[in-house]
Amino acid sequence: MNFIIFGPPGAGKGTYASRLAVELKIASIATGDIFRHEIKEKTSLGRSIVRFVESGLLVPDDIVIQVLNRRIAQPNSQHGFILDGYPRTINQAKALEGIAKIDAVIQLVVPEWVIIERLSNRRICKKCGAIYNIKYSPKPKVDLKCDKCGASVYQRKDDKPEVIRERLKVYEKQTQPLIDYYKKKKTKFVTIENNQVDAPIEVFFQKILDGLRKAKLL
Repeated sequence: MNFIIFGPPGAGKGTYASRLAVELKIASIATGDIFRHEIKEKTSLGRSIVRFVESGLLVPDDIVIQVLNRRIAQPNSQHGFILDGYPRTINQAKALEGIAKIDAVIQLVVPEWVIIERLSNRRICKKCGAIYNIKYSPKPKVDLKCDKCGASVYQRKDDKPEVIRERLKVYEKQTQPLIDYYKKKKTKFVTIENNQVDAPIEVFFQKILDGLRKAKLL
């Protein structure tokens, strides 16, 4: 089975995609992670990507499609995959059709106030990258210190409320045409609504699995 997962920043796409990959024995493919790996390894592709990232520009579709095509061709994607962060444009969605058939879209619906509450309280370790929340689980045991390495935790600039609101506007503008596109193509949708700030991951993960079963995808 091949899936796409859509959801606003802070909806938990990466967490649920990773869990689904393990549960269903398929590959979890996040284009952002692939980009970071290519940049870190200083590959020719990474050098192409970094020019756009450092300029704050979107990576062009032809490069994104090239990266995705290479990743889907790898052996651990042959039994299926879940895409996180792709497609972002209608052109990318059309290009995806030439690479693989999408069996369903998993759509995470989370209100703006929940996203702002979650992300504005998020803190990240400066040294090891561990993620915490100053109001909700997981909280640092020692105020503003990482439990794992003891380094200070900080708030990312894009986790401030005014920036989050702008990110959500961009997400909505970017994603709604894709939702419409897949609905017109009669692609199956599994839509999960989450109105809880401190949502139990396991509960909502089971809801996704139940939705996939109801749609006769499992």
